Amino acid sequence: MGNKYKEGLSPEEKEKRLKGLLRGYGSVVVAFSGGADSSYLLYIAQLVLKDKVLAVTAQSSLYPQHHLKRAKDFTHRYGIAHTVIATNELASPQFRSNPPSRCYYCKIELFTRLKEIAAEKGYNVVVDGSNLDDTSDFRPGLKAAQELKVLSPLIDVGIIKDEVRYLSRKAGLPTWNFPSSACLASRFPYHATITGEKLKAVNQGEDFLRKLGFQQVRVRHHGDVARIEVLSSEIPRFLASLVVEKVVKKLKSLGYKYITLDLQGYRTGSMNEVLKTSSKEIP
Repeated sequence: MGNKYKEGLSPEEKEKRLKGLLRGYGSVVVAFSGGADSSYLLYIAQLVLKDKVLAVTAQSSLYPQHHLKRAKDFTHRYGIAHTVIATNELASPQFRSNPPSRCYYCKIELFTRLKEIAAEKGYNVVVDGSNLDDTSDFRPGLKAAQELKVLSPLIDVGIIKDEVRYLSRKAGLPTWNFPSSACLASRFPYHATITGEKLKAVNQGEDFLRKLGFQQVRVRHHGDVARIEVLSSEIPRFLASLVVEKVVKKLKSLGYKYITLDLQGYRTGSMNEVLKTSSKEIP
């Protein structure tokens, strides 16, 4: 996959291409997380295809509850048909064992379900909100999409994350500045077994930090150690004594013995930093 159009197109020109691409699909099921990318894609799909669009959101222990609320609020606001399905990724031994290819197994389950829904309800294609920037990171889920012929129209027209935010803001979408998000399994080092109990601890820890006002947070789970990432600009506020005391108390109550702050700050895919190209195991 990649940008099949020539470089130098403005965001508005890419959006025009996107509308044409979606129009050609006729009808779509959108894998809808409620984040900035899938919300923008869903909004444009609904503009073009009207009632020939169905948003489907997966809900399981991998996804914080506030993600589902965002998804429901968005589809209600724009009058888009929306279905929520339950998924059980932890039932898969391959997923629980957490290899570098973990996301492949997760997406295979999700996209298989979405393809079934599309076939049952008469929608032509399934699309997801991956953008062109996603192709520069290690994303096993993209391989699952290719195998199951799930389309990524934002990639196909060359839209990057900053352009999603720009075009979303221009359209008045409330999601334009939503923080980047990923499922809670991304908080674990590869090959560390994922369990429901561990996911719950991460979820509660991150929810606590958000309630303290931190915009972009991660609680990386390293056994007894919680490695916290916040935006670099927010590190000084985090280090204020009252905040530190509250965070330490809360995370210790969740079972962590040692609480650390990553001085590099939040960054996408920090768990991938330990990988070498040869070790990126994709089935």
